[in-house]
Amino acid sequence: MTATLEPPDILSAEFARDPYSAYRVLRDEFPLHFHEAMNTYVVSRYDDVRRAFRDPAFTSENYAWQLEPVHGRTILQMEGREHATHRALVAPAFRGRELTERFGPTIRRNSRELVDAFRAAGHVDLVDAYATRFPINVIVDMLGLPRTDHDRFHAWYTSIMGFLGNLAGDEAVAAEGLRTKAEFEAYMIPRIRERRAAPGDDLLSVLCAAEIDGESMSDEEIKAFCSLLLTAGGETTDKAIASVMRNLVAHPDQMAAVRADRALIDAAFAETLRFSPPVHMIMRQPAEDVELSGGVVPAGATVTCLIGAANRDERHVDRPDEFDVTRPGLGDAAFTAAADHLAFCLGRHFCVGALLSRFELEVGINDLLDAMADIRFADGTPPPETGVFTRAPDRLLLDFTPTGGTP
Repeated sequence: MTATLEPPDILSAEFARDPYSAYRVLRDEFPLHFHEAMNTYVVSRYDDVRRAFRDPAFTSENYAWQLEPVHGRTILQMEGREHATHRALVAPAFRGRELTERFGPTIRRNSRELVDAFRAAGHVDLVDAYATRFPINVIVDMLGLPRTDHDRFHAWYTSIMGFLGNLAGDEAVAAEGLRTKAEFEAYMIPRIRERRAAPGDDLLSVLCAAEIDGESMSDEEIKAFCSLLLTAGGETTDKAIASVMRNLVAHPDQMAAVRADRALIDAAFAETLRFSPPVHMIMRQPAEDVELSGGVVPAGATVTCLIGAANRDERHVDRPDEFDVTRPGLGDAAFTAAADHLAFCLGRHFCVGALLSRFELEVGINDLLDAMADIRFADGTPPPETGVFTRAPDRLLLDFTPTGGTP
């Protein structure tokens, strides 16, 4: 008898160790299959994931149970005019001169302070000392909240991400996430009301004052957006920094190219978003029956879109399993809704913080390369990635030669 090939289980330990091999099997043999334990249809080919992000037939109603319990109702759940209005209310703070001039100094200061703490040591766990701290500290400071609360926000961030990545349904992790939601709300609502009464020059004040056609955000909506910003903005940048540095150290020729031409930092980031994205899966819910590769997804079902699989689909990209910062298509478009990779989603729900993340990566990687010469893995080999919903090294132990002093 010939054994029947089974689809890889995205909740299995084998998958967590090496999703990329499993992604290949899924794309080739099971481009659409139903995962019973998660009650979701899993799609893995580029064209199908891209369609799920762009086609209006696919809604984000699944966020009502996936995100709302821990964040409250956010812009990600909104559609139509409501979504367009709320996006227009928040987007200006995350692009152009508003981003670089108002918040650029905050971003640069936070990166420099973290790097200064280890630049003379010659060794560092870059995840613990830098990557997981930098974006959270930036968000706290952008919101105009006390810098003494950096550690508090880092703990909240960790708890909420645990909730969102709890695909196996661990009750203790879920309960901790809900406790965090209550703590975050009790902290934020009074401060939102303070900013309404006495606005400053911070992001929280900008959100309180934002108005379009007589519409503004409620206290609860601002709180929910701040919670979303903490995780969506923190997690992607956190894991992107770790993965960019891992990928460059693992490819010394490309590290040398980036050192010689810092304009290639953007390309290294864009290629990392394709090759080893921070977020590996995002869910959608079709409002009608939809035919995809391999079958039909019924209206109202949950669809798990495997970004990590789609970005390496050989039907779409040449040499998908190679990291290459000279690959075509890694320019400015990679950080817009015209991106070829799918790490920021596409269409109406394209990541509103994409340019913030790009700016943070430009500042951060520049600072790290200025402070660290001859960077190498402490044990000589690239550390493994961890995680399923989001993925990156959870430790990045590096040895380096200090450059000597602040540049």
